[in-house]
Amino acid sequence: MTPAKSINDFLTDTAIALLALCISAGALLLARAAEAQSQLPIVIGLDAAMSGEIGQSGEAIRRGAQIAIQEINQSGGVLGRKLKLSIKDHRGIPARGVDNIHAFAEHQNLVAILGGLHTPVALAELKAIHEHKLIYLGPWAAGTPIVDNGFEPNFVFRVSARDQFAGGYLIDKALERGFRKPGLLLWRTGWGRSNRKAMVAAMSKKSMQPAGIQWFNTSQKSVTREINALLDAGADVIMLVANAPEGLTVIRDMAARPANKRVPIISHWGITGANIVKKDPKAFHNVELTFLQTYSFYQPPFPRKAEKFKKAYCANFGVCGSNAKIVSPVGSAHAYDLVHILKLAIQKAGTTDRGKVRSALERLGRYEGLVRTYDPPFTTSRHDALDRSDFRLCRYDKRGAIVPMAEPATQ
Repeated sequence: MTPAKSINDFLTDTAIALLALCISAGALLLARAAEAQSQLPIVIGLDAAMSGEIGQSGEAIRRGAQIAIQEINQSGGVLGRKLKLSIKDHRGIPARGVDNIHAFAEHQNLVAILGGLHTPVALAELKAIHEHKLIYLGPWAAGTPIVDNGFEPNFVFRVSARDQFAGGYLIDKALERGFRKPGLLLWRTGWGRSNRKAMVAAMSKKSMQPAGIQWFNTSQKSVTREINALLDAGADVIMLVANAPEGLTVIRDMAARPANKRVPIISHWGITGANIVKKDPKAFHNVELTFLQTYSFYQPPFPRKAEKFKKAYCANFGVCGSNAKIVSPVGSAHAYDLVHILKLAIQKAGTTDRGKVRSALERLGRYEGLVRTYDPPFTTSRHDALDRSDFRLCRYDKRGAIVPMAEPATQ
């Protein structure tokens, strides 16, 4: 063996040894990074109105989600990791919601996002949600196109009302109560348009038409002209689609009319995103108002689950005793069930990979939740977990508590 060859062999062997050492060190670093990553919490985002006139809606969702997260973490978490809630306030502004979605997409430990009350915000976010392949869980916003959005695969799943069902339900309840000329008073947004379509379709099936359709704008200070137009057209009941601030304006304007010129109001549930009764209890006393809900702690389908939830609500938020103290109950109940359903999907997927968790959400088995027994929650062709059978009409009692129509509050 020549000296030159020996030197070449030595250099080659050394290079190979160094390369092997680098590969081994790299593998060790990757293993340690993976181990560190496995210890980090799995993040669930919350993108909702957390402040302003309707911030109660976002807070209700937060409370329901937080109770579910606490239960899951106390039982060992999921895939050996804890869950954590990360919150962004879109204030009901679509552009802020879109910015929030882009910001959440940068979080490598985020597996899903809980939405809020506002259909217009959710509709504006759909492109960004699917661009980033983010799982969006809807606990409140009811607009039909949020779920029927045309994206494939569809990353939106909902435990909430669906306007396609809600509009028809509200019209049917109006007819059951003897009203024959509903007038539609609608917020000029995608949510209002979604309900117009549903209500008009429901009436058309009965060979009926609305007495009239009137629209109002965000922050409009008076709807007297719109109410007058509907009543002049013969409306014997107002079908209202509004969030809390505009809903309060409608109720005040109706209450200001002479007693013999008022008509009842049957409303979608957006008005329950804030405690508007305390702002003008006299107006509510003078108007016959009922509205859609999907859950009530006064008539829970599973009393033991409801009691467990209320004990946790009391322990976490210092709100104890009366059911009346649980604000915007549908937001809390829906969010609670959605977080538990998400946990089951992560377990089934065996990973936090959002694409695989999305697929698992479509293939879950039976789950007994707070709101209902989901059997299953979702399928490949159905991303709405609730249907018309979950709906009920409720009212405000004198304390501003939301109570079912059939049974006055006694607690």
